[in-house]
Amino acid sequence: MEIKPVLEAVRKGHHDKDAAAIGALYTPDAVIFDLAPQLAHRTDVSGLAAWLDTWEGPVGLEERDLTIEVSGGLAFCHGLSKVSATAKADGQRRQWWQRITVCLRRTEGVWKIVHEHASVPFYMDGSLRAAVDLEP
Repeated sequence: MEIKPVLEAVRKGHHDKDAAAIGALYTPDAVIFDLAPQLAHRTDVSGLAAWLDTWEGPVGLEERDLTIEVSGGLAFCHGLSKVSATAKADGQRRQWWQRITVCLRRTEGVWKIVHEHASVPFYMDGSLRAAVDLEP
């Protein structure tokens, strides 16, 4: 599968805290809906580098229940991803499961990420509390 190496490179880039390597896997105009504010942004290597720098050591990514669909020069993936790392601020180990969707386009034989969406559910009790304690 041509898509799995791209996803593995994203995982490795997080482990190595290499924002430039991760950014190279995205188109410059990729639309990203991730957990951090704003509601949407484009590929932002410097912002990613700043976030990676908030963690001590590697940032782990583990995918589960990943489905990959490919049709011609377009592909999409969806599943769950566990993020785990140690916060520099307090030395505490953090981890959470998030839902992910990744869309890729093949241009001149190279697959690049054109859209990514990561989210966590909220408890529907009026608290607006993110349900980062859920596990598959």
